Amino acid sequence: MTHDPRSALLRAALDAAERGWHVFPLRPGTKRPALHGEQACPRSGECTAGHRKWEERATTDPDRIRAAWSRSPFNVGIATGPSGLVVVDLDVPKDKGSSDAPSGADTFRALCKRAGHPVPDTYRTRTASGGEHFYLAAPDGIRLPNTAGTIGELVDSRAWGGYVVAAGSRTPSGVYEALCGAAATPLPSWLQSIVEPVPRVPQAPSVAVAGQSRRYADVALDSEVRSVAAAQLGSREAALFRAARALGRFVAWGDLPRHVVEQALQEAGEAAGLTVAECRSTLRSALNWSIAHNSGRRDAA
Repeated sequence: MTHDPRSALLRAALDAAERGWHVFPLRPGTKRPALHGEQACPRSGECTAGHRKWEERATTDPDRIRAAWSRSPFNVGIATGPSGLVVVDLDVPKDKGSSDAPSGADTFRALCKRAGHPVPDTYRTRTASGGEHFYLAAPDGIRLPNTAGTIGELVDSRAWGGYVVAAGSRTPSGVYEALCGAAATPLPSWLQSIVEPVPRVPQAPSVAVAGQSRRYADVALDSEVRSVAAAQLGSREAALFRAARALGRFVAWGDLPRHVVEQALQEAGEAAGLTVAECRSTLRSALNWSIAHNSGRRDAA
């Protein structure tokens, strides 16, 4: 019997839709949207608002899915936001021959261990490149964004504005295949606290003097230090991570010296029960990220 790739990919699309996941066609053999007039995304799986026709048109309607996949052996994209998903994307090092380079999966499992929680037992796929996708159910009423490197090295996430390639799809690199898990389990609260955007800090009026900005930064520092010191088992590292991200902007703006922030949060993290090494590692990555993303950017009121 001749294998019909369209039938297999149609089945993959219908299977995803039956789970309540909104699907759309990807160009055959690729990870790019195949919708008419769709612009190429600057980064696979993540698009700017102007590129998201696929997010608007993604569907769970079996009739629309059959009609689309009857025309070509399209790969299957899952729009994570409309599907109520947060997918943790664990990539592999570009230099796979480097034995000492940790993969995204290694980093994620180590992060789970430090957070005091098991690796989520959820629906999971292997990507064509050898990475992994962990499918997690997003909390109701919250629109989480995509992240890139926020969780850890080679660990991204896809939510609103993002998509993933579904199991059953094929690229020249290989096939996407389901590994385990019958359903997407809820996004753990400790992980949500990392991927959730840091609340915007109310900005001082543009006419305010520098001293007023520094006073606001001092208040923020005191508040974040108290929050970290009071964090409970299972949420301590996430609390430290969020505090460092929140305070890193003040370092970038010149309102707080980095060494002051690091020392205060280091002491708070240790007071909460984290080790010296855990605090240093978390602070370094979170502050570096926040400073890089806020350097020279103080929004006007």
